[in-house]
Amino acid sequence: MNLATLLRQHAAATPDRIALRADEDTLTWADWDARVDAAARGLQSLALPDTAGFPARVAIALRNDLDFTVTLLAVLRAGLVAVPCNPGFTPRELRHVLADSGAQVLVASPELLAGVADAVPHPLTALPAAEGAAPAEDAGDGLALLLYTSGTEGVPKGAMLPHAALLANHRQLAAVEPPLVGPDDTVLLALPLFHAYGLNTGLGSVLFHGAAGVLLADFDPAGSAALIAEHRVSVLVGVPPMFLAWSAVPDIGERLRSVRLAVCGAAALEPAAAARFTALTGHTVQVGYGLTETAPVLASTVAAPSAKPGAIGRPLPGVELRLVNRAGEDVWRGGEPLGADDEDDLDLDVPDSPGTDPGEIVVRGENVFAGYWPDGRGGPDAAGWWPTRDVAYADGDGDLFLVDRLGELILVSGFNVYPAEVEQVLLAHPGVAQAAVLGAPHPMTGQQVRAVVVPAPRAEVTAAELAAHCARNLARFKCPSEIEFADALPYSVIGKVRKGLL
Repeated sequence: MNLATLLRQHAAATPDRIALRADEDTLTWADWDARVDAAARGLQSLALPDTAGFPARVAIALRNDLDFTVTLLAVLRAGLVAVPCNPGFTPRELRHVLADSGAQVLVASPELLAGVADAVPHPLTALPAAEGAAPAEDAGDGLALLLYTSGTEGVPKGAMLPHAALLANHRQLAAVEPPLVGPDDTVLLALPLFHAYGLNTGLGSVLFHGAAGVLLADFDPAGSAALIAEHRVSVLVGVPPMFLAWSAVPDIGERLRSVRLAVCGAAALEPAAAARFTALTGHTVQVGYGLTETAPVLASTVAAPSAKPGAIGRPLPGVELRLVNRAGEDVWRGGEPLGADDEDDLDLDVPDSPGTDPGEIVVRGENVFAGYWPDGRGGPDAAGWWPTRDVAYADGDGDLFLVDRLGELILVSGFNVYPAEVEQVLLAHPGVAQAAVLGAPHPMTGQQVRAVVVPAPRAEVTAAELAAHCARNLARFKCPSEIEFADALPYSVIGKVRKGLL
């Protein structure tokens, strides 16, 4: 079983139902399946050899359109490995992914191909369609995707996601009550499909539940709001910049009347921003937490009794999660495998205290990746546990709150400084629109805290004023020793500040 076999099943059960919309074009389940069949036969006609002990890799650098959905499913149906890539990559960035993955095919726009055509044996603008018998039964027991991480700790690495991990995450989400997505839903597919969040949580949900998807290649707040109203979109899968942009659209509450579920992930959504969106639309923003390596969702407020401001909720059913301190000791443990007997449940090990100290999130579940390409390095240990390098704490109810990345931890004279905490204090100042905090070398303390701030429109805030604000709200060692101003911060396509570039 894999995403391509799900397509085959829906095409047989509901052939004439609309599966996808993109601009003025639509695909029924039967149309989509037939196009995938033809493209999979075309791929097989290329007779691509296995290399590195794996089926051939096919890189896909396309926008959110029907061609992407056909190409992706054709690669899986042909039993090959898909390597989704950002179509906004420069040739240098794309060459790294192609060389590292050993991709033999690249499907991309003519403009992008022009700079990398010599990097693969088969540079194509579309997969060839071939006549003939339907491809053999979809391979579903091996590697499905290589998804390259953003490379915050060096050059991007390919996370190896098996078919089983992709489907496991949908079973975990489907175990949440009440059901999150069903066959009568329409899902907005505005997140980049080359990213795990847009690909599996978005497009994968359409395939898993037999829902409908509305593809959007270029996000525009007013245009997307009109699209939501036109097609009566019921499920929003988004990132913080999208919810912030929607909140500025006039009559957004009326335009989003059809929405039943709004989920935000990939980066932190400020509680004030979530509250404003809810006040304007009446929809609570459910927050999710996950990583590319976990296909991607690990925890969400949908798994908790309520969506607490600032929380990432609780582990999904089927996800086991521990918080581990610097001494390697568990400070909290929660979640359980899917199908566990009641008497064997781990349950939430909630302390009697108001909460726990921060600890690294370590997880286990069928949705966890198989390690990094090509040898599985950096994957789960022999018992299946994988350290995420994210830091969180649990409150007295067992709800989790994300603190920061271990790799971004700043050590000032041996004391831990979590950039997210300093950023939250800066963002609480009315003169600050955006803030990013980084560590910098210091001859006496080892590291010092530096902040880059984007002032709010028409604000006349000074560095001295912000320094005083931080001093009132933070211990001295946490306060920025230098505050710089910028016109904008560099963001990734899913709304994370690119601190490596900054």
